[in-house]
Amino acid sequence: MSCNPMQSSCSGHHRTRVCCQCTISNNDLLISSSIMMFAHTDRRSAYKAPPTTFTDRLVSQEARREKALEEQRRRRAQKFDSSRQLDAFEHLSLGPSDDEGDEDIDEEPQVIREGVANYASLAGTSDGSGTLLAPKTDSGSHLKKKRSKNKRKRAKKPSKWANQCMYAELLEMKEEPGLWDDQSNDADDGLPSDLERSWVAVAPVPTGKRCLAITHQSTSGVIGISPNTTLRSRLLGKMLLPRFPSSLPPLTVLDCILDVNWRSNGILHVLDVVKWKGQDIADCETPFRFWWRDTRLAELPKLAPPSAVFSFTGSTQVQQAVTQPNSYNFQYPTSFIPIPYHTDTTLPVLHSCIVPLARSTREILVDVPTSTPFQILPAPDSAMSIDAGADHNGLTNMPVQITSDGLLLYVSHASYEEGISPLSCWIPIRPVTFPGEQESNDTERENNGPLDLFQRLVHRRLTRVQQSSESNLHSDGMDM
Repeated sequence: MSCNPMQSSCSGHHRTRVCCQCTISNNDLLISSSIMMFAHTDRRSAYKAPPTTFTDRLVSQEARREKALEEQRRRRAQKFDSSRQLDAFEHLSLGPSDDEGDEDIDEEPQVIREGVANYASLAGTSDGSGTLLAPKTDSGSHLKKKRSKNKRKRAKKPSKWANQCMYAELLEMKEEPGLWDDQSNDADDGLPSDLERSWVAVAPVPTGKRCLAITHQSTSGVIGISPNTTLRSRLLGKMLLPRFPSSLPPLTVLDCILDVNWRSNGILHVLDVVKWKGQDIADCETPFRFWWRDTRLAELPKLAPPSAVFSFTGSTQVQQAVTQPNSYNFQYPTSFIPIPYHTDTTLPVLHSCIVPLARSTREILVDVPTSTPFQILPAPDSAMSIDAGADHNGLTNMPVQITSDGLLLYVSHASYEEGISPLSCWIPIRPVTFPGEQESNDTERENNGPLDLFQRLVHRRLTRVQQSSESNLHSDGMDM
């Protein structure tokens, strides 16, 4: 039965009478319209958007950062207490006193009596001769159920290395103040309030693919010769390359960026260290992890790149050499280069040093073999005719230009944690575009990038700090 919203008309204020079942309030209209707008949103754009766009929309990034840092402190204290093994001493006592001992003697011991009725079901039925028969089991149906369950469980399990990288959030910055914001306060511009004292900057961050470098315990073979290292993708944990040799120690996990031109330079950029020789470094603070990374990587022996005839398959390299006889392509990364970090994040250093460094191109020297599969190295007596950049092993130092992708910020007191974390913020050079958005031209993208906005906000804070200090000096001079 359908109801008519205007069933009858009469004089006065009762001229229109509306059915109570068809009445919709303004709040319900707003909720239904928002649901319809969200239903028509492109799912691909929602997938590519930053996580803070759809989750925790009403919570600021600063509040989520404080919550995550407090959760890390709680887990660290809990882990420290568990290592002390206080639970083992929970039920310890000094024993009963003399009075309690006398009372226990007077009491009779309690005897627990149970019958055998509970165990009768476990025994089988007996035949006429008195022998027990085993209980009947439906083995055929049980096997069929097992097979059906095994078929359901044939789906591949996710890798244990999936989503184990500490992935940074986009720094949520706002240049124009809101309607209700305080115009004299910079707390709502998106920059952390403790940016000058509690953060570590990493710049320039190279362009490449985020991955994990994992070394395995090799039972036989020499380090640097036997394959012991694998690269795992950030999201799914899949192998990016077959296992290759490296000078890294066993049981080591590094957070890395595979260079976009790694086949021509053989560079794997090391961003962070998670584990080293089985020792867990992830619970340490950020400055110590970066110091450990630089110190341990500097101690590794430098290995020569593989010969030009090396190949994982044995046939692709020969075809490649025929098509490109004068070029050398690395089959796996050979240079583990740490990304520079900066503990001084004061406003003048950020504005004049770190931000320009995040835009610059980094130059690195790598060792490249000078011979191809169809060239013969010169004899030892003619070694003086070789170029000055090449050594007696047929290697030459080639300068490589590494393009920057942006700037990373880490909370200095935070430890390493897997997944997307607000304790690390990403500031790219170019603006992030999502499906469905119209891309602007190159000049607008270069002038309106997140790194440009970050520099403008830092400059605004710096000028306000300088103006306030000058006004304080002027007021002190007037008092004198």
